[in-house]
Amino acid sequence: MGQVATLPRTPRRLNLENRRLITCEEFERLLEAGIFAPDERLELLAGQIVRRETPMRSPHATAVVLISQALQPILPEHTHLRVQLPLTLTPNDEPYPDIAVVPGNPRDYKEHHPTAALLVVEIAEASLKTDREVKGSLYASVGIPEYWLVNLKEGVVEVYRDPAPHPRAPYGAAYQTAFRFGRNDTIAPVARPEASIPVAALLP
Repeated sequence: MGQVATLPRTPRRLNLENRRLITCEEFERLLEAGIFAPDERLELLAGQIVRRETPMRSPHATAVVLISQALQPILPEHTHLRVQLPLTLTPNDEPYPDIAVVPGNPRDYKEHHPTAALLVVEIAEASLKTDREVKGSLYASVGIPEYWLVNLKEGVVEVYRDPAPHPRAPYGAAYQTAFRFGRNDTIAPVARPEASIPVAALLP
């Protein structure tokens, strides 16, 4: 009697040619319709629905508050902070960065989400690889001039600048300049080069 083949418990992701990607508009309609569980933290990347880092651990939550407090006093004129709110960056990409500095005032976006940012900040632990490689490439591809990745695993802030085309990056673009700042360092944002922030003020 022949042996019965054992199927893999976790099927590999298939790169199907005729995949049906979801648009930002469709994604928002699904959210509004209550299709997903209320506690699911989701975002749209490359037309695919992706779970954000869950649950949010205390160090992550603390860093969100600390970074918001550090950036608020030095915001460039005619900009404001958005905390864990969507950016509609392409027809198929709607990430929810931990923090974004966007142009204008909050009422400018009562009918639509921002489509650009001066600075995006992601706080990462388990999601470090995705935030560094995939989201970093996305933010570079739409010309966001500066991206901060708060690396909770190593206690550093990775700063990425100078977006440019890069054929091997997931979105065809990457940041050309990268820095790593530790607790004893300071960071001067591109949008406010005269204002320095101690890295220790950003880390939990």
